[in-house]
Amino acid sequence: MKSFKFLLLFAGIIVLISSTNANAKEFYQLKTYTFKSAKQEVLTDNYLRDAFLPAIKRLGIKNVGVFKPRLSETDTLKRTILLIPFASFSQFQTLQEELAKDQKHLTAGKDYLDANFDNPPYLRTESVLLEAFKDMPFIKAPALEGDRANRVYELRSYESATEAYHNSKVDMFNAGGEIKLFERLKFNAVFYARVISGPKMPNLMYMISFADEASRKAHWDSFSNSPEWKELKAIPKYLNTVSHIDVSFLYPTDYSDY
Repeated sequence: MKSFKFLLLFAGIIVLISSTNANAKEFYQLKTYTFKSAKQEVLTDNYLRDAFLPAIKRLGIKNVGVFKPRLSETDTLKRTILLIPFASFSQFQTLQEELAKDQKHLTAGKDYLDANFDNPPYLRTESVLLEAFKDMPFIKAPALEGDRANRVYELRSYESATEAYHNSKVDMFNAGGEIKLFERLKFNAVFYARVISGPKMPNLMYMISFADEASRKAHWDSFSNSPEWKELKAIPKYLNTVSHIDVSFLYPTDYSDY
Protein backbone atom coordinates (compact mmCIF):
# COMPACT_ATOMS: atom_id res chain seq x y z
CA MET A 1 0.00 0.00 0.00
CA LYS A 2 2.83 2.36 0.83
CA SER A 3 4.45 1.64 -2.50
CA PHE A 4 1.14 2.29 -4.26
CA LYS A 5 0.78 5.67 -2.52
CA PHE A 6 4.35 6.50 -3.44
CA LEU A 7 3.67 5.64 -7.05
CA LEU A 8 0.55 7.80 -7.03
CA LEU A 9 2.48 10.65 -5.47
CA PHE A 10 5.30 10.17 -7.95
CA ALA A 11 2.87 10.12 -10.83
CA GLY A 12 1.27 13.26 -9.45
CA ILE A 13 4.63 14.98 -9.42
CA ILE A 14 5.24 13.99 -13.01
CA VAL A 15 1.84 15.38 -14.01
CA LEU A 16 2.51 18.58 -12.08
CA ILE A 17 5.89 19.07 -13.71
CA SER A 18 4.47 18.37 -17.14
CA SER A 19 1.62 20.82 -16.54
CA THR A 20 4.01 23.47 -15.22
CA ASN A 21 6.23 23.18 -18.29
CA ALA A 22 3.22 23.31 -20.59
CA ASN A 23 2.02 26.54 -18.96
CA ALA A 24 5.47 28.15 -18.68
CA LYS A 25 5.95 31.67 -20.02
CA GLU A 26 8.45 34.44 -19.57
CA PHE A 27 8.34 37.80 -17.85
CA TYR A 28 10.01 40.84 -19.41
CA GLN A 29 11.50 43.99 -18.00
CA LEU A 30 11.55 46.90 -20.40
CA LYS A 31 13.92 49.42 -18.85
CA THR A 32 14.53 52.85 -20.34
CA TYR A 33 17.52 55.01 -19.44
CA THR A 34 17.17 58.72 -20.23
CA PHE A 35 20.25 60.94 -20.51
CA LYS A 36 20.88 64.65 -20.37
CA SER A 37 24.41 64.42 -21.80
CA ALA A 38 26.50 62.32 -24.16
CA LYS A 39 28.85 61.55 -21.25
CA GLN A 40 26.02 59.88 -19.33
CA GLU A 41 25.00 57.85 -22.36
CA VAL A 42 28.54 56.57 -22.94
CA LEU A 43 29.01 55.66 -19.26
CA THR A 44 25.76 53.70 -19.13
CA ASP A 45 26.39 51.96 -22.45
CA ASN A 46 29.84 50.91 -21.26
CA TYR A 47 28.32 49.49 -18.08
CA LEU A 48 25.61 47.60 -19.89
CA ARG A 49 28.01 46.17 -22.49
CA ASP A 50 30.98 45.34 -20.25
CA ALA A 51 29.43 44.57 -16.86
CA PHE A 52 25.65 44.11 -16.79
CA LEU A 53 25.07 41.89 -19.83
CA PRO A 54 27.99 39.53 -19.09
CA ALA A 55 26.76 39.23 -15.49
CA ILE A 56 23.15 38.36 -16.31
CA LYS A 57 24.32 35.88 -18.93
CA ARG A 58 26.30 34.15 -16.20
CA LEU A 59 22.92 33.80 -14.48
CA GLY A 60 21.48 32.11 -17.56
CA ILE A 61 19.55 35.11 -18.91
CA LYS A 62 19.91 35.29 -22.69
CA ASN A 63 18.32 37.00 -25.69
CA VAL A 64 18.71 40.46 -24.18
CA GLY A 65 17.90 43.33 -26.49
CA VAL A 66 19.49 46.78 -26.21
CA PHE A 67 18.11 49.52 -28.42
CA LYS A 68 18.26 53.20 -29.26
CA PRO A 69 15.30 55.24 -30.51
CA ARG A 70 15.31 56.74 -33.96
CA LEU A 71 15.16 60.40 -33.00
CA SER A 72 12.59 62.75 -34.49
CA GLU A 73 12.21 66.52 -34.57
CA THR A 74 9.80 66.38 -31.64
CA ASP A 75 11.67 63.78 -29.57
CA THR A 76 15.39 64.46 -29.37
CA LEU A 77 16.09 63.12 -25.87
CA LYS A 78 18.75 60.40 -25.88
CA ARG A 79 17.70 57.03 -24.46
CA THR A 80 18.89 53.45 -24.15
CA ILE A 81 16.18 50.79 -23.95
CA LEU A 82 16.85 47.40 -22.41
CA LEU A 83 14.65 44.33 -22.93
CA ILE A 84 15.37 41.52 -20.45
CA PRO A 85 13.56 38.16 -20.49
CA PHE A 86 13.10 36.29 -17.20
CA ALA A 87 12.21 32.61 -16.89
CA SER A 88 10.15 33.38 -13.78
CA PHE A 89 9.00 36.29 -11.65
CA SER A 90 11.34 35.17 -8.86
CA GLN A 91 14.30 35.49 -11.22
CA PHE A 92 13.33 39.12 -11.77
CA GLN A 93 12.93 39.67 -8.02
CA THR A 94 16.36 38.30 -7.12
CA LEU A 95 18.36 39.84 -9.96
CA GLN A 96 19.80 42.78 -8.02
CA GLU A 97 20.75 40.53 -5.12
CA GLU A 98 22.59 38.19 -7.50
CA LEU A 99 24.39 41.06 -9.22
CA ALA A 100 25.57 42.39 -5.85
CA LYS A 101 27.34 39.08 -5.23
CA ASP A 102 29.07 38.97 -8.63
CA GLN A 103 32.59 40.32 -8.17
CA LYS A 104 33.28 40.46 -11.91
CA HIS A 105 30.19 42.62 -12.33
CA LEU A 106 31.17 44.93 -9.47
CA THR A 107 34.68 45.39 -10.85
CA ALA A 108 33.75 45.89 -14.50
CA GLY A 109 30.90 48.26 -13.60
CA LYS A 110 32.71 50.29 -10.95
CA ASP A 111 32.50 53.67 -12.75
CA TYR A 112 28.74 53.32 -13.17
CA LEU A 113 27.95 51.65 -9.85
CA ASP A 114 30.06 54.06 -7.77
CA ALA A 115 29.03 57.27 -9.56
CA ASN A 116 28.65 60.28 -7.27
CA PHE A 117 25.24 61.88 -6.62
CA ASP A 118 26.24 65.06 -8.46
CA ASN A 119 27.54 63.16 -11.48
CA PRO A 120 25.00 60.35 -12.11
CA PRO A 121 25.19 58.04 -15.15
CA TYR A 122 21.64 58.88 -16.28
CA LEU A 123 18.91 61.46 -15.82
CA ARG A 124 16.25 58.90 -14.85
CA THR A 125 15.21 55.30 -15.47
CA GLU A 126 11.75 53.88 -16.13
CA SER A 127 10.80 50.23 -15.80
CA VAL A 128 7.83 48.30 -17.18
CA LEU A 129 7.17 44.68 -16.15
CA LEU A 130 5.35 42.42 -18.59
CA GLU A 131 4.01 38.87 -18.79
CA ALA A 132 4.23 37.01 -22.11
CA PHE A 133 1.08 36.03 -24.00
CA LYS A 134 0.22 32.35 -23.97
CA ASP A 135 0.38 32.06 -27.77
CA MET A 136 4.00 33.31 -27.75
CA PRO A 137 5.32 32.45 -24.28
CA PHE A 138 9.02 32.97 -25.03
CA ILE A 139 11.02 35.77 -26.59
CA LYS A 140 12.31 35.13 -30.09
CA ALA A 141 15.46 36.71 -31.45
CA PRO A 142 14.68 37.58 -35.10
CA ALA A 143 17.00 36.42 -37.87
CA LEU A 144 17.32 39.69 -39.77
CA GLU A 145 19.83 40.24 -42.54
CA GLY A 146 21.63 43.40 -43.54
CA ASP A 147 23.17 46.32 -41.70
CA ARG A 148 22.09 46.68 -38.06
CA ALA A 149 21.82 50.44 -38.48
CA ASN A 150 19.03 49.95 -41.04
CA ARG A 151 16.95 47.57 -38.94
CA VAL A 152 13.65 48.73 -37.54
CA TYR A 153 12.41 47.37 -34.23
CA GLU A 154 8.86 48.60 -33.76
CA LEU A 155 7.67 48.73 -30.16
CA ARG A 156 3.91 49.16 -29.88
CA SER A 157 1.89 49.94 -26.75
CA TYR A 158 -1.91 49.55 -26.79
CA GLU A 159 -3.85 51.13 -23.95
CA SER A 160 -7.50 50.26 -23.32
CA ALA A 161 -10.32 52.21 -21.71
CA THR A 162 -11.03 49.53 -19.09
CA GLU A 163 -9.71 46.17 -17.93
CA ALA A 164 -12.55 44.43 -19.78
CA TYR A 165 -11.63 46.03 -23.11
CA HIS A 166 -7.97 45.25 -22.41
CA ASN A 167 -8.79 41.58 -21.83
CA SER A 168 -10.68 41.51 -25.12
CA LYS A 169 -7.68 42.95 -26.98
CA VAL A 170 -5.40 40.34 -25.39
CA ASP A 171 -7.88 37.67 -26.49
CA MET A 172 -7.80 39.13 -30.02
CA PHE A 173 -4.07 38.44 -30.21
CA ASN A 174 -4.37 34.91 -28.80
CA ALA A 175 -7.69 33.15 -29.45
CA GLY A 176 -8.61 35.67 -32.16
CA GLY A 177 -5.56 34.75 -34.22
CA GLU A 178 -3.78 38.10 -34.56
CA ILE A 179 -0.47 36.53 -33.48
CA LYS A 180 -0.93 33.76 -36.05
CA LEU A 181 -1.55 36.39 -38.73
CA PHE A 182 1.64 38.26 -37.83
CA GLU A 183 3.48 34.94 -37.95
CA ARG A 184 2.04 34.00 -41.35
CA LEU A 185 3.11 37.37 -42.75
CA LYS A 186 6.61 37.00 -41.25
CA PHE A 187 6.61 40.11 -39.05
CA ASN A 188 9.58 38.73 -37.05
CA ALA A 189 7.90 39.30 -33.68
CA VAL A 190 10.21 39.51 -30.67
CA PHE A 191 7.49 39.34 -27.99
CA TYR A 192 3.82 39.95 -27.17
CA ALA A 193 3.00 40.69 -23.54
CA ARG A 194 0.55 42.13 -21.05
CA VAL A 195 1.84 44.97 -18.84
CA ILE A 196 1.49 43.92 -15.20
CA SER A 197 3.25 46.98 -13.74
CA GLY A 198 3.90 50.27 -15.48
CA PRO A 199 2.86 53.93 -15.75
CA LYS A 200 0.15 53.33 -18.39
CA MET A 201 -2.41 50.65 -17.60
CA PRO A 202 -4.31 48.67 -18.64
CA ASN A 203 -2.19 48.03 -21.70
CA LEU A 204 -0.27 45.48 -23.69
CA MET A 205 2.96 45.80 -25.62
CA TYR A 206 4.62 43.95 -28.42
CA MET A 207 7.71 44.25 -30.59
CA ILE A 208 8.06 43.37 -34.26
CA SER A 209 11.15 43.79 -36.44
CA PHE A 210 12.14 44.46 -40.03
CA ALA A 211 15.34 44.51 -42.07
CA ASP A 212 14.68 48.14 -43.07
CA GLU A 213 11.94 50.74 -43.51
CA ALA A 214 10.92 49.44 -46.94
CA SER A 215 10.38 45.98 -45.49
CA ARG A 216 8.31 47.47 -42.67
CA LYS A 217 6.02 49.29 -45.11
CA ALA A 218 5.53 46.19 -47.26
CA HIS A 219 4.68 44.04 -44.25
CA TRP A 220 2.10 46.48 -42.87
CA ASP A 221 0.51 46.82 -46.30
CA SER A 222 0.12 43.05 -46.46
CA PHE A 223 -1.36 43.03 -42.96
CA SER A 224 -3.91 45.79 -43.67
CA ASN A 225 -5.02 44.09 -46.87
CA SER A 226 -5.22 40.56 -45.48
CA PRO A 227 -8.68 38.94 -45.35
CA GLU A 228 -7.95 37.67 -41.83
CA TRP A 229 -7.46 41.19 -40.48
CA LYS A 230 -10.52 42.57 -42.26
CA GLU A 231 -12.61 39.82 -40.71
CA LEU A 232 -11.01 40.01 -37.26
CA LYS A 233 -11.37 43.76 -36.75
CA ALA A 234 -15.09 43.57 -37.57
CA ILE A 235 -15.92 41.07 -34.83
CA PRO A 236 -18.15 42.92 -32.30
CA LYS A 237 -16.33 41.76 -29.15
CA TYR A 238 -13.08 43.25 -30.47
CA LEU A 239 -14.46 46.69 -31.29
CA ASN A 240 -13.15 49.72 -29.32
CA THR A 241 -10.56 47.61 -27.48
CA VAL A 242 -7.75 50.16 -27.99
CA SER A 243 -8.08 53.73 -26.71
CA HIS A 244 -4.51 54.93 -27.33
CA ILE A 245 -1.49 53.66 -29.25
CA ASP A 246 2.17 54.61 -28.80
CA VAL A 247 4.68 53.46 -31.41
CA SER A 248 8.46 53.70 -30.99
CA PHE A 249 10.98 52.97 -33.74
CA LEU A 250 14.25 51.55 -32.47
CA TYR A 251 17.52 50.18 -33.79
CA PRO A 252 19.83 47.70 -32.02
CA THR A 253 23.11 48.69 -30.41
CA ASP A 254 26.26 46.87 -31.49
CA TYR A 255 26.17 44.85 -28.25
CA SER A 256 22.50 43.83 -28.40
CA ASP A 257 21.87 40.09 -28.76
CA TYR A 258 19.79 40.75 -31.89
